Amino acid sequence: MDNSLPPADELVLVDRELAQLDARRSQLLARRAWLLQVLYAPAASAAPRPRPPVADATPRSAQNVLLTLGGTLLTIAAVAFTLVSWGSMGIGGRAAVLSVVTSAALAAPVALLRRSLVSTAESVAALGLVLMVLDAYALHRVALPETDGLGYSAVAAAVLAGAWTAYGSALPRLRVPLPVAVVAGQLPLPLGALAAGGGPTAFAWAALVTAAADGAVVLWARPRSVRITAVTGAVALGGWALLTGGWLSLTSPWSGAALLLAGAAVTLYVSWRAPALAVGAAAVAGLAALTAAGGLLRTAVPADWAVPGYVLCALALASLWRTGTVPATGTGAAGTGPADAGEAGTGGAGPADAGAAGTGAAGAGAGGAAAPAGPTGAAPAGAGASGTGAAEAGAAGTGSAGTGVPGAGPAGVGAVGGGAVGGAGRGGGGRGASSAGGGFRLPRGVRLGLAGAGAGVATLGVVWALPPVVAGLLGPMARTTAVWSGEHTGRVLTSYPATAALVLAVAVAALAAVPRLWGRCGALALAWALLTALPVSLGLPYAATLALQLVTSAAALWISVRPGPLTPGLRAPVRQGAEPETGAGPATPWTSWAPRRTGAGTPAVEPATVLGWCAYAGGLASAVSAVALALDVRGATFTVLGVVLALLTGVAALGTDARRVVAAVGAVLTGTGLVCAVAAAGGFADHWTALALLLVPAVTAAVGARTRPRAVALAVEITGAAVALPAFGLAVSRPAFLALVLALGGVIAAATAVRPERRRFASWTAAALFLLATWVRLADWEVTTPEAYTLPVTVPALVLGFLRRRRDTEASSWTAFGPGLAATLLPSLLAAWTDPEWLRPLALGVAALAVTLIGARFRLQALLVLGGVVLALDGLHELAPYVVQVVGALPRWLPPALAGLLLLALGATYEQRLRDARRLRDRVARMR
Repeated sequence: MDNSLPPADELVLVDRELAQLDARRSQLLARRAWLLQVLYAPAASAAPRPRPPVADATPRSAQNVLLTLGGTLLTIAAVAFTLVSWGSMGIGGRAAVLSVVTSAALAAPVALLRRSLVSTAESVAALGLVLMVLDAYALHRVALPETDGLGYSAVAAAVLAGAWTAYGSALPRLRVPLPVAVVAGQLPLPLGALAAGGGPTAFAWAALVTAAADGAVVLWARPRSVRITAVTGAVALGGWALLTGGWLSLTSPWSGAALLLAGAAVTLYVSWRAPALAVGAAAVAGLAALTAAGGLLRTAVPADWAVPGYVLCALALASLWRTGTVPATGTGAAGTGPADAGEAGTGGAGPADAGAAGTGAAGAGAGGAAAPAGPTGAAPAGAGASGTGAAEAGAAGTGSAGTGVPGAGPAGVGAVGGGAVGGAGRGGGGRGASSAGGGFRLPRGVRLGLAGAGAGVATLGVVWALPPVVAGLLGPMARTTAVWSGEHTGRVLTSYPATAALVLAVAVAALAAVPRLWGRCGALALAWALLTALPVSLGLPYAATLALQLVTSAAALWISVRPGPLTPGLRAPVRQGAEPETGAGPATPWTSWAPRRTGAGTPAVEPATVLGWCAYAGGLASAVSAVALALDVRGATFTVLGVVLALLTGVAALGTDARRVVAAVGAVLTGTGLVCAVAAAGGFADHWTALALLLVPAVTAAVGARTRPRAVALAVEITGAAVALPAFGLAVSRPAFLALVLALGGVIAAATAVRPERRRFASWTAAALFLLATWVRLADWEVTTPEAYTLPVTVPALVLGFLRRRRDTEASSWTAFGPGLAATLLPSLLAAWTDPEWLRPLALGVAALAVTLIGARFRLQALLVLGGVVLALDGLHELAPYVVQVVGALPRWLPPALAGLLLLALGATYEQRLRDARRLRDRVARMR
C-alpha cells in the first residue's frame, strides 16, 4: 500500500517544517547572545577624573614676570621722583628720603633670603642698585654741582663698582650685584682719561687696562654671569684699544707699537691661562704683535718694502706652530730633551701629540722621587711633583722629580692648567723628555692661534703680490696690436712695487719647508706665480719674457710628468683597509708635522697625482700665454708653437691618467695653429688653407691607429675630426674646392673605417661626406634633376637594407627599405606634379608599380604602401586633366546624382565593405 503524499502536498509540508526550524534557530541564537553578554560582561570602568586645566604659565615664570614688572615700576617711580619732584623738598627731606629708601632696598634682600624668597630679593636688590645710582646723581646735583661731570662720573662709577662688589660678595645668592659691578668697573678709567683731557691714545690705554682687569676677572672669578660680563667688556674695550693701536701704527708707529704690544701681552696671557679662549685670544695677540712690528719696520724701510716686512714677521710668527718651545731654567732629573718628544728613554711611550697615556708629559716612568726644595725654599723648576695633566693631546700621568734652581718657581706645563711635563724612564733615571732642560712647549691652542694669525697676514701679503701674476698671465691676451705686426702691447702695472716678487719668493720658501701635501702644492703654485710675475716686476724685454714663459711651461709640464722630486717627506696615502704609520719618532725632525693615525678605509690620494695636476694646470696656462705673446712676431710664433707642440706631445707620451688625454688634445690644437700659421705665412687663399687643414685629421687618424691607450687615441681623433669643420667652412666660397675637401674628408673617414673599433661611426661619416661632395659637385654643375641627388642615397640605402634583411629576417621593411625608397620616390613625386612633360610621371609610375608589385610578392609593407601611394598620386596627377574635361562636358545634375548613387551603394554594402577593409588591414599588418 502506498501512503506517500502527492508531490504538491509533500512540498508544502517540507516548506512548513523548514520555516519552523528557521524560526527556532533564530530564537536560540538570540538566547545564546544574551547568555554570553551576561557571563562575560566587562567590569564597569571607573568614571574618569576631571583633568585640571593646563596653566598658561608656571608659577615660577608668573612670579618672575610680576617681580620684574614691580621692580621696573618702582625704578621708574624713583627716577621720576629724583628728577621731577626733587625741588619741592628741602635738603634734609631729600637726604632722609634717599637714605631711608636706599637703605631699606639694600637691607630687605637679607631678610628675604632668610625666608628663601630669592626672586623677590633679586628684584628688591636691583631696585637698591638703581637707587644708589640716583643717590650719586642727586649728590652731584645738590652737594657737588661745580664738579666736572666726567671726573665725578668716573669716581662715582669706581665707588659704585666697589660697593656693589662688596654687596654681591656679602650676599652670594644674589646674581645681579656682581655682574652689575663688573659693568660699572668698565667706566672709571675711560671716563677718567676723558676727564683729564687725554686724547685717543690715553683713552685707548685706559680701555686696555680696563680690559686687562676684565681678563683677570675672567680667569679668577667663579660665577658664570660675572665671567660672561667680563668677557664682553674685555672684548669691547680691548678691541677698541687694539683698533686704536692699529690706527696709531699708521700715524705714530712708536705710540701704536707700545699699545699693541701691551695688548698682545695681555691677550696672550689670557690665552695661556684660559684654554677655552686660547685659539681666539692667541690669534688676536698675534695680529696685534704683527701690526706693531710691521709698523716699526715700515718707518725704517722704503715704502715698497713695507709689505715684505709684514710678511717676514708673519712667517716668523707662523713658525711657532712648529718651533713653539720657550726656554726655561732648570735640569730635569730624568734627563733633558724637548717637550712633546716623548719617544726617548727606556719604556717611553709614543709622541705626546698622538695622545699616548703614561707617566710624565709623553712617556711612562715608575718610581719618581719627590722633588727636593731649593735652598731658598722655593719650589724646584721642572715638572711639578705628582702633578697630573695632559701633554698637548691628552697624555695623562704624573710628573717625575727634578732639581731646581734657587729661587726658581715651578716651570713647565705643570704651572699652566695642571699639565705635567716630566722625564720618561724606569725609576726616573732613564733618558726622556723634560721641559726644564730645553724649555717647555707652548700650549697647542696658543700655538694654533699665533700660527693662524701669522698665516693670515702672510696670505694677505701673497694676495697683495698677485696683480703682477695676473698681468703677466693675461696681459698678452689683451691684444691691442695686429698679429705679426712686430709691435708689442703696452706694459701694465709698471709702477707696482717690484718687491711683490720677493714676497712670492719668501712664501715659496716657507711653504716648501712644510712637509705636508698642501704646503708642497702651495709652494709649487707660488713658484709658478713667481716666474709668471717676474717679467712684469722686473720689466724684462720681449725676448726674455717669451723665453721665461716657455721655460716656466716646460718646467711645470715636466713636473706634471715626473713629480717625484717634490714628494719626499710626504706621508703615504692610506690604502683601503690599511693604516699608515705615524711619522713621529727619534729620527723625525718635524715632530709637530708628523702625520696622525687615521682610520682604515680612508680613500687614498697620491701626493704625486695632486702635485702633478697642480703643475700641469700652471704649465698649460703658461703655454697659452706664451702663444698669445708670440703672435706679435712671425718667427716667435713658429718657434713657440713648435716648442709647445713638442712639450704637449711629450706629456701625452709620458704622462698618466687624464693628463695624457688633455695633452693630446692640446697637441692637436697646437698643430692646427702651426698649420694655420704656415698657411698665413705663405699667403694661401681660404680654399687652399682648407685643404691644408685636412692634414690635421689625416695625421690624427694615422696617429690614433697606433696610439695606446684607447682614450688618448679617441681624444686625438675626435679633435682632428673637429678641425675638419673649419676646413669645410673655409672652402664654402669655392663650391668645387668644397666638394674636393668633402671628398678628401670622406677618404680619411673611409681609411679610418678600416679599423674594427672605428668602423661603424667612420663608415657612416665617410658615406655622408661622399654624398655631400656629390651634391656640392652636382650643384656646381647646375644640375636640377632631383633624381641625380636622391639616387646616390637610395641605391646604397637599399643595398644596406637588403643586406640587413638577409642577416635579420625579422627586421622591419620600414627600417630596411623605407628611408631609401622615400629618399627618391617622394622628391620625384613632388617634381612630377610640377613637371609639364610626360616622361617623368611615366617613369615614376613604372617605378612605383614595380615597387608595389615587389612588395605584394614578398609581403613587404613598406614597399607596398610607399609604391601604392606614389602610384595612386602619380596616376591621379595624370588623369586629373581628363577628369576635369569630362566633368565639364557632363550636365550639372549628373555629378550629384552619381555621388548619391555611390553613397547608396556604399550604404547597402557597408558591412561587407567594412569586413573587406578589416581583412585588408590585417593582411597589410602581417607584412614585415
